[in-house]
Parts: sequence; structure tokens; C-alpha cells
Amino acid sequence: MDTVSQLTIVRHGQSTANAAFADAQARGLDDHGLTGRDADIELSPLGWQQATHLGRWLATQPADQHPDVVVCSPYLRARQTWTQATDTAAAHGTRYPQAHIDDRLCDRLMGDLELLTPLMIATRFPAEAARLAADGLYTYRPPGGETFNDVTARVRAVLADLNTRHPGQRVLIVAHDAVVVAVRHILEELPFADLDAILAITPITNTSLTRYAHTNGRLDLVEFAAMPHLTQEDQHARLS
Repeated sequence: MDTVSQLTIVRHGQSTANAAFADAQARGLDDHGLTGRDADIELSPLGWQQATHLGRWLATQPADQHPDVVVCSPYLRARQTWTQATDTAAAHGTRYPQAHIDDRLCDRLMGDLELLTPLMIATRFPAEAARLAADGLYTYRPPGGETFNDVTARVRAVLADLNTRHPGQRVLIVAHDAVVVAVRHILEELPFADLDAILAITPITNTSLTRYAHTNGRLDLVEFAAMPHLTQEDQHARLS
């Protein structure tokens, strides 16, 4: 077998930035009060609850579905999600692997626009807002930041390493919605325009799971943005 046997990507729980962005947008504010680095953004109270629900669900899964290897984004919100989930699962008698950190699984780098909402960009960087509108979300490169092709390149390298180092094993990634988009673009060869249409119907909700299984020499999509561990109340945080 030349690939991993199963690949699961979990998006982190709702972050304080997810919540602040949504609040600012709902109230039409051009500031959300957040400072610091995106990499240091923590889980919100809802995010902790989501990670706890994920852990309870993980505790119910059969041993032959547990990941052999877990790889995590270096961002705090992703690390907190897996730590909370595995601590919860352990409290229910089920132990999961500790995560290996891979810097290539970070969120899309936004450079000078880091932690800015669309309204904040329009107010502070109107020329960039116009360029974003002209280029489109996936091809736009923020000053000092990445296009989605850049994200895809580093995620592709991660997948190649996982296939080389862990063929035939079950692998779980804890990361960001941008990573999920990149994985679908790579494994299914879906154009970004097609992915955008899919996301308009099925957003990559916080702590949702996207899973691929090895069949006929390749990894095929089994489920996308699934939320078996979340209640309807928890599922409202569909934030980018």
C-alpha cells in the first residue's frame, strides 16, 4: 500500500477570533478588539465545549478506527482542541496518540491583514480590498501572505511525507479549514471554484471531520465536514 489507509482531518474548535469576527460582522463594527498573533488565538468557551464533545465521541469509537498517528497544526487553537479531546476521551477510558506538530499545517498566512475582518480591511487597506475583490479569494495574495496555491503546496508536502512514513496506517490531522480545502483540492483534483460552491452549501464547521479511506490504490472521500459528536446547538459556529 503506497498511501495511508485512512486520513481524517479535524478542524479546530471555535476560536475567540471566530467568535469576535462573527460578533463584529453582526454589529457592523470595524474593530473586534483582538490583538496579538493569529497563531496564539485560543479556543472560545464554545470551542472548548466542542472539543469536549469530540473527546466523548472519540471514546466511543472502536479500536480499529483509532488513528495510529496524529499530526497537528502548531496554532494554539488546534493544539488545545486535540488536548481537550484526548483528555476527555482518556477520562472515559480511551487513550489516543499524542499529536506531532507540523508547522506546514498552519492556517493560511494573511501577512499584513492577519486577524482583520473584511470590513477592517476595507477601512484600513481599501486598495487591498479592491485587489481581493478583483483577484478572488483563492488567487489573492495579501501583503506578506499566501495564496491558496501556497497553502496547497505545503499541505501536498505533508501528505507526501505521511504516505512515505506511514503507509497502511490511519492518520488524523488537526488543523484549519484552509487545510481541509487544500486536501480536497489535492486528493480529488477539485478546482477552487468547485470547492467554493461546495462550501457555500456545506461549510467546514468547527471540529467537523473530513475522512478519506484507501480504496483501489488511492484515497477516496468517505465523509465531508461531518459532525457526529455535535448537537444542533453546537453546530451553529460555521465560521472561517
